[in-house]
Amino acid sequence: MKIVITSMSDSLTSTFDRRFGRAAWFCILDTEDEAIRFIPNEHVNASNGAGLKAAETMGELKVTKVISGDFGPKAKQLLDKFGIQMVMMDEADILIEEIIERLNHN
Repeated sequence: MKIVITSMSDSLTSTFDRRFGRAAWFCILDTEDEAIRFIPNEHVNASNGAGLKAAETMGELKVTKVISGDFGPKAKQLLDKFGIQMVMMDEADILIEEIIERLNHN
């Protein structure tokens, strides 16, 4: 299972980014081999449709779950179409490593 967490930068000590389409980075956690990697969001500065483009990226990456603060209606619709679970978190100052630790204990 691949889980994406939206992140402000590219390390485990990065802060969670509550934006989906405008998140600077995506942290990808692969639960099969416990690999963690970060990829930049190529559409963070798109003039429009950043959420939709980010949702397309999730589909291309074959992600099964995305953790973010919110999803726009078009992004939500496309993620639903791909069968990707959306998890919303309100915590602004939580670190990526803390979210991963919570996932590992659930």
